[in-house]
Amino acid sequence: MRRDNQSSLSEFLLLGLPIRPEQQDMFFALFLGMYLTTVLGNLLIILLIRLDSRLHTPMYFFLSHLALTDISFSSVIAPKMLMNMQTQNQSISYAGCISQVYFYIFFADIDSFLLTSMAYDRYMAVCHPLHYTTIMSQSLCFWLVIVSWVLSFGNALLHTLLLAHLSFLRNNTIPHFFCDLSALLKLSSSDTSTNKLAILIVGVMVITLPFICILVSYGCIGSTILRVPSTKGICKALSTCGSHLSVVSLYYGAIIGLYFFPSFRNSNDKDVIVAILYTVVTPMLNPFIYSLRNRDMKGALGNILKRRTFSP
Repeated sequence: MRRDNQSSLSEFLLLGLPIRPEQQDMFFALFLGMYLTTVLGNLLIILLIRLDSRLHTPMYFFLSHLALTDISFSSVIAPKMLMNMQTQNQSISYAGCISQVYFYIFFADIDSFLLTSMAYDRYMAVCHPLHYTTIMSQSLCFWLVIVSWVLSFGNALLHTLLLAHLSFLRNNTIPHFFCDLSALLKLSSSDTSTNKLAILIVGVMVITLPFICILVSYGCIGSTILRVPSTKGICKALSTCGSHLSVVSLYYGAIIGLYFFPSFRNSNDKDVIVAILYTVVTPMLNPFIYSLRNRDMKGALGNILKRRTFSP
């Protein structure tokens, strides 16, 4: 935003969640519990992977970064939302709103790239097991994560810089519980065609292409399994890919429901509810999915608990 506009608008007002005042305390306790579960659950995953040498593999290397990203992603939204619910103060500063947009896009993009890297890892493990160790080297895994962070940084910076050049003179009320980029574009009194074009082009690169890569990876995995149909092979593939496929379904299912079905876009309330799903619920469910459906994670947790129990 230009300097002359900053004097006319120093803050935005977030309308928050579509709940009645008498329900505020109940929902505050619910979302606080979900946020704490997200942080503690994902921290537990990172700790288990660090402490158990059997989990020092490409799959769990990506998972530890995904857990860190989920903590960060949820922390961009949930603390401010909880504070607003508790204090009944719906304002957020201009700088705070722009920062929230940046970090929201940044961590959401990293999630997308990491899920794609994990799908490639699963593809190599199932379809090319003999070459898996050679191809999925430590250096390749490291560079996949670095590229994910660099691309996400560039995309978030692009949208934030374009947003910062817009004027907001008509209205400062955002019908959401956080500074959503699409909601801010609707409020702007400037021409937003460049912003929308950037969202379309970069969105294809950051969301659509990774999603297609994931679908292709699992298509190849399914084809490999069907070529040698056996109960043992199917069970092994499900245990290898089931957790990741569940997380992918939650992540992209919410995005598809929000941006590709017109009925969801006709109601702000539905918009907010779906946003709650992928900003609060999905990061909380990931630790449960990976711990309950993964024997290695359950084994690592059991070993740590045994050491704590039997240590002098």
